[in-house]
Amino acid sequence: MMNVKFYAPDYTEKRTYGVAALFVAGNILLPQLFHLVPQGGMTWLPIYFFTLVGAYKYGWRVGLLTAVLSPLVNSWMFGMPQPEVLPAILLKSVLLAMAAGYAAARFRKVSLLLLLAVVLAYQVLGTLGEWVMSGDMFLALQDFRMGLPGMALQVVGGYLFIKYVINK
Repeated sequence: MMNVKFYAPDYTEKRTYGVAALFVAGNILLPQLFHLVPQGGMTWLPIYFFTLVGAYKYGWRVGLLTAVLSPLVNSWMFGMPQPEVLPAILLKSVLLAMAAGYAAARFRKVSLLLLLAVVLAYQVLGTLGEWVMSGDMFLALQDFRMGLPGMALQVVGGYLFIKYVINK
């Protein structure tokens, strides 16, 4: 069984910003690929992928930088996400970074079940927050209506990425 190394660099370390910049870049490139497919962003939820990976592998600080900068830079550079949905995406991104960072620090291992719990936690709490912000439960449930493939990608792809790609 392969062990996974976890890191939690502080905000005073250059490594925090370098690693976060790489994950932000991933969260910029991956959505561009998925947006080539109709409804690709809403179905595959690509803007969350490297936030999950970064927060789980490198802690909540890297995750939080990735969670906040990724949607803002994407919106500024490409107009996606659109400014009116930015608050909900930022909320979910921050919740994801916190949940992933907590789970990794608490359990010190990666598993499909742990990543499923992380994804469900941020999605359920984020959906409730989006409902409060928008007042529209149908809109708030959009990720659960359309984004199940993206959630599965986060769990399975995130697991494989953490365990086999960046396990150094």
